[in-house]
Amino acid sequence: MKSITKELWFNTAKNREFINITGEVNALLGNSGIKEGLCLVNAMHITASVFINDDESGLHHDFDVWLEKLAPHEPVSYYRHNTGEINADAHLKRQIMGREAVVAVTNGKLHLGPWEQIFYGEFDGQRRKRVLVKIIGD
Repeated sequence: MKSITKELWFNTAKNREFINITGEVNALLGNSGIKEGLCLVNAMHITASVFINDDESGLHHDFDVWLEKLAPHEPVSYYRHNTGEINADAHLKRQIMGREAVVAVTNGKLHLGPWEQIFYGEFDGQRRKRVLVKIIGD
């Protein structure tokens, strides 16, 4: 069994962004030589997410609007967590969108559905953050 572990680093321009990282994960898989196994993609920050969905701008807008309705940034006084940083809403958004994605590797390729892509979701951005990619298999 082989494994590869890499970190992808991000510093987003906006506080909230969705970044398609499928190409970067595919490149790591290609370099690994692994043909059959699993690929874990994990947000390493508690105010960020990794999830799988469609790469369509309208859907991304809908996610942003929906998340803001569920966990609005303001009023910041609404949250007990906002005692130093004012990012309580980002913690809640991450909880909704998820921490990680696991994708099967089949014949040296990510075994994704027809429209599925891997995304990094940032909810408290404009600072350096990372995603762990771990691929294991033969």
